[in-house]
Amino acid sequence: MRERALRNTAAGLAAAALLVGAAGCTSGGAGDDKQDKAASCTQGTYTWSGIEREQKLTGLADPIRLKKKTDSVSVDLKPLRSVSYKPHMTSMAPGVRAADAIKALGRHLKAAQPLAAPSEPAVPSEVGEHFEAHTGDLQGAYYAWTYVDLVEADFTYTCRGGGTDPVTGHVLTWETTGTGFLTCGDPIDAADLASPDAAERSAARQTCPADSPAAKSA
Repeated sequence: MRERALRNTAAGLAAAALLVGAAGCTSGGAGDDKQDKAASCTQGTYTWSGIEREQKLTGLADPIRLKKKTDSVSVDLKPLRSVSYKPHMTSMAPGVRAADAIKALGRHLKAAQPLAAPSEPAVPSEVGEHFEAHTGDLQGAYYAWTYVDLVEADFTYTCRGGGTDPVTGHVLTWETTGTGFLTCGDPIDAADLASPDAAERSAARQTCPADSPAAKSA
């Protein structure tokens, strides 16, 4: 399972080239056109740029208000309706498949786990999720949410050995899903302010008291 607790943020990565496979591309006979040659190029070079990571909110708990100190809390996380992130590729290039491009991006990023394939959309559970925290001395206002870590990037794909013009495309996929639980009494870290739609910020705005440090910094 690509799942973990709390959150992850990462800066954009510089563009770099990734050589996929060791075998060269094959080309057709003299009568083949460019599309035929591109379709036979199943192993080539991906050059990546514009890599971005972003957390998107997928579920949210009702406002949590603990009037007395307690050592545990149990809440239901309701799924956001009509939220789904399906991994896909935008490119009209013959011979370049979304699954292959996503695998190449994962290798380029040195991802701990394979990035989600086109057959793995990030869809919140229809019945939501249940969350429990046992940290001790809980009191005051809290917020809890679920999220998905999206990854997207632009690429240029070049057939090894030439014979066709490089083609461009864009990939969107996701790396992990997770759950967050924090107090409204703490401001959101400055590092999380870079993305106006970060899941934590959105959750704090929607469920923390308006005058709380978390809501103010969101």
